[in-house]
Amino acid sequence: MSRDVDVRHGRRTEALRRLYPGYFALVMATGIVSVGAHDVEMHGLSAALLVIGLVCFGVLVVCYLWRAVAFGRELLADLVAPDRAFAFFTFVAACNVLGARLATDGYLAATAVLAAVSMVVWLLLSYGIPVRLILGPRPSPVLAGVNGTWFIWVVGTQSLAVAATVLGTAWPAHLRTAALAAVVVWSVGVVLYLIVASLVLVRLLLLDVRPDDLTPPYWVTMGATAITVFAAGRLSTMPEAPAVAAARPVIEGLAAVLWAFGTWLIPLLIVFGFWRHVLRRVPLTYQPPLWSIVFPLGMYAVASIEFGEAADLPIIASIGRGWVWIGLSAWTVVFAAMLTAPLAAAIATRPASRRLALAYRTRRTPAQPGQRR
Repeated sequence: MSRDVDVRHGRRTEALRRLYPGYFALVMATGIVSVGAHDVEMHGLSAALLVIGLVCFGVLVVCYLWRAVAFGRELLADLVAPDRAFAFFTFVAACNVLGARLATDGYLAATAVLAAVSMVVWLLLSYGIPVRLILGPRPSPVLAGVNGTWFIWVVGTQSLAVAATVLGTAWPAHLRTAALAAVVVWSVGVVLYLIVASLVLVRLLLLDVRPDDLTPPYWVTMGATAITVFAAGRLSTMPEAPAVAAARPVIEGLAAVLWAFGTWLIPLLIVFGFWRHVLRRVPLTYQPPLWSIVFPLGMYAVASIEFGEAADLPIIASIGRGWVWIGLSAWTVVFAAMLTAPLAAAIATRPASRRLALAYRTRRTPAQPGQRR
């Protein structure tokens, strides 16, 4: 019995040591699907998803703090790795996606606290990671580490713009400041998208692409356009403020362009997935990066609703309302896979454990007269 306990403890410790840096995508996906459910008036489901998102957020905060204390070296290794560092921006986005949903129910103080915390983390990551990649030692070319997780930088940035629009609309006394902050951060996010998209395209065209390279975070290519459109819709519907009035034509025009481009990306991403899992036979099993597919699907739905209503384009809003069901279905499948993954792993390893136990008993059992060993 003690040996089994030690084995389970060892597995938990190893899981914590190797905790995926972008696991807050689970909270991002749950939060945005909750927003989508609220938009189509499924209020009970939306509330349940919000509770699940808050619980997951609390559990993950504890896990990451525990990892920082117990396995600080591994955490720092992730922060300086080009292929993993930008995944930490999922924390920034998770804070503000939850904050936007909480504000819908009137919890503005919680939204403000989450926005403030996420702003501090965003500043540290936005300057710390690029400075380290540009000025730090390079054991291998940085370009080889460019992947879909880099778009999470854009998602985290635009989530701050969403938080600013929410708080500025709710608190008119701070409208001018919040509107200016939202326009500035949104603009930074658009430029970052162009930079990251260029780097990703160069990486895909210049270096060999293996099946293991086209991981689920490449779906954030579309998710980053979707949250940019979502933030633009929120900016367009803010009460009149000088910064918004000056930038509104640009915001609405770029939102239309990015919505169209994000829509165009969806079939391309499906083709990438078909090549990876069907033609190259990479098994489709539960992995934390799968949440990087669910979030873009949910965000595309919410962004389409928001932008369609803000720009008086009913067909786009209708597409968004229908797409909510796709996001909800994807969330259900991945959440069920996450819950059953430990059981599936235990079942998969049980035959090997039985063979080892049988071999151990065979070695320990004395041979009977006339019995061959």
